[in-house]
Amino acid sequence: MAVVSVSMPDSLLERLDEFSDEHGYTGRSEVVREAARNLLGEFEDKRLEDRKLIGVVTVLFNYETTSVEERMMQLRHEHEDLVASNVHNHVGDHYCMELFILEGTLADISTFVGKIRATRDTLSVDYSVIPVENVEETLAADSS
Repeated sequence: MAVVSVSMPDSLLERLDEFSDEHGYTGRSEVVREAARNLLGEFEDKRLEDRKLIGVVTVLFNYETTSVEERMMQLRHEHEDLVASNVHNHVGDHYCMELFILEGTLADISTFVGKIRATRDTLSVDYSVIPVENVEETLAADSS
């Protein structure tokens, strides 16, 4: 098995060690391997391929980190055909939250989320996707 060196802040390393201990992992490597498998598998769901999807992405960051806000604006414009809506909110005393509503393919949404995750200094990136026809079926059932 290959050995890989990864840089991370001390606070994240401490959280990783605590998680490993609390959940019975044999060590950091096991946690990182599982996290990598989960991340790589997120967008490999065959049921979502070749379907129009709606995605919701939330990004939390410190408002004093203007580079994140600038990057969010850049991504919104770069992917204007994918971003159906975007909302910026202030949360607490020092944080901002960007909410993106996306409409597109799994590949497009995956690319967009990947670029957000690669943005330095984001505190949290969460997302969910659902096929458009599931939303339409739910709305039709609710109206009858």
